[in-house]
Amino acid sequence: MNAPASITAALDADTIAMVEELARARGITGAQFAAEAIRRVAESEKDYRAFVQQGINAADRGDLIPHNEVMAELDAMIEKQRTRCQHP
Repeated sequence: MNAPASITAALDADTIAMVEELARARGITGAQFAAEAIRRVAESEKDYRAFVQQGINAADRGDLIPHNEVMAELDAMIEKQRTRCQHP
């Protein structure tokens, strides 16, 4: 594992208070909570960017679904939910 490094970020008082309260409830420090939160957001962003790149790569290969097919599938899904949600 890499050696820990520090990041400094300016936070408003309300955010600091929220971090401290949530960290205290979990039995960890505010710094530990912040580090975990940053890691989770960074991992999520990385996953999202990889997902978008997959779509770009597919489009570059011409691996696309025609608009009318997508809309027909969405319309069917909407109708299924509409029927399910109707009250007798």
